[in-house]
Amino acid sequence: MSRNIEIKATVPNWDSAHRAAAKLADGPARKLEQEDVFFLVPTGRLKLRTINAGTDQARCELIHYLRPDQPGPKQSDYSLLPISDPLIARQMLERLHGIRAVVRKTRWLYLHGQTRIHLDRVETLGDFLELEVVMNESQSAEDGQRIALELAAQLGVTPDHLVDCAYVDLLEKNQPRT
Repeated sequence: MSRNIEIKATVPNWDSAHRAAAKLADGPARKLEQEDVFFLVPTGRLKLRTINAGTDQARCELIHYLRPDQPGPKQSDYSLLPISDPLIARQMLERLHGIRAVVRKTRWLYLHGQTRIHLDRVETLGDFLELEVVMNESQSAEDGQRIALELAAQLGVTPDHLVDCAYVDLLEKNQPRT
């Protein structure tokens, strides 16, 4: 299982966030159109992610992850499986588990050393910043947290911007109950 340290925050000023991320990045941002289909599972979160569907750069992956819901830096343990047939995979997983929710977003991906900086425009939710410090085997969670907090400070993230849960959870909180 792979691991990273993550921070998620709301973005009060989209243009400023892009300028700050671009200044820190090792190169230009890549724009990604993503659809995450979340399935009902007893442990963690399971999503089928389709990236840039309908283009020559399209790809799909199944991602299962375990991550606590808390503000600030948190460790995420994840497994990723490339999927060659997204339609069949979705149908099978839907029959087995049922669909929890679908999250659609446009993501601008910046890279800074071992950290992925995501600026996300999430359908119906708004604008967010995610930092993912991809950990190597020799690094401790504390090492990753330090890197994430330093980068968050450079990007202007303040404690009141922090988000403690996944987009799917925010989406469900915003849905009216029937």
